[in-house]
Amino acid sequence: QVHLVESGGGLVHAGASLRLSCAASGLTFGSYAMGWFRQATGQVRECVAVIDWNGASTYYTDSVKGRFTISRDNAKNTVYLQMDTLKPEDTAVYYCAAGAFGKDASNFGAWGQGTQVTVSS
Repeated sequence: QVHLVESGGGLVHAGASLRLSCAASGLTFGSYAMGWFRQATGQVRECVAVIDWNGASTYYTDSVKGRFTISRDNAKNTVYLQMDTLKPEDTAVYYCAAGAFGKDASNFGAWGQGTQVTVSS
């Protein structure tokens, strides 16, 4: 059974940084692209960043380019999202997901439970 467990969320002020982690088990981690999605209250879930199986290719949504960095450590079965210069509009529940490289949620078959990120102004 696949388990994805996110951690690292919290409440911060605008301009601060957070690093999210997602620990994976029950799958051959290095065979899957990993993605970070977020969903703000009343909004649709959006793709924030995706990294392919070996880190050679990444995708970022425009609103986080230059501020967020996705990375992975296949030896630790963990994917990270470094979030710098956080803005109030980054407030959302952040989910990690495992699947095929792409920005569509339908590419991903396994999801974590999410971690809340709240950015105050």
